[in-house]
Amino acid sequence: MKPEPNRGVLLLSEPFMMDINFIRSVILLVEHNERGTIGFVLNQPINLSMRDAMEDFPNCNPALFKGGPCETNTLHYIHTVGHLIEGSTEIMQGIYWGGDHDQMLQLFREGKVTEKDFRFFIGYSGWTPGQLEKEAKSKTWITAPANFQYLFNTPTEALWRTILKNMGDKYSIIADAPLDPGWN
Repeated sequence: MKPEPNRGVLLLSEPFMMDINFIRSVILLVEHNERGTIGFVLNQPINLSMRDAMEDFPNCNPALFKGGPCETNTLHYIHTVGHLIEGSTEIMQGIYWGGDHDQMLQLFREGKVTEKDFRFFIGYSGWTPGQLEKEAKSKTWITAPANFQYLFNTPTEALWRTILKNMGDKYSIIADAPLDPGWN
């Protein structure tokens, strides 16, 4: 059974969605409540790195992803070290969102964390109250449970397809659909 949209759930765009912000996207929901929904696109790396976005970023140069079309002048991150960063919000077991920015930087400076512990995003994806439910009913999105493997170990270019194939049955067929049905 597919999960309902909620914190820690993945949204996969339906295969023929043509919204340029969400074509074949996988979004991790980090907040879903009466005020609305927030998530981050996991499979849209951008041609900038953290050092491009933040010159004083210490010790390494992790990839940066387009989190979504909202507030693209903001930086967000998910991570696995919530026990080390005050203010982190647990979104699923062992996966956290945000927290104290200065503490995060200090952990990198001290070598206590690496880029493998984090995913960084410019902007976010957002929905007003009730909007995501309406879109889900119109079959704009496919929901799937999130897991560590998808978030941190699956190559981004294969993420959408891998998740659908792992869901089996009709989703496996959808995973192989061409972007343009005329290509079939």
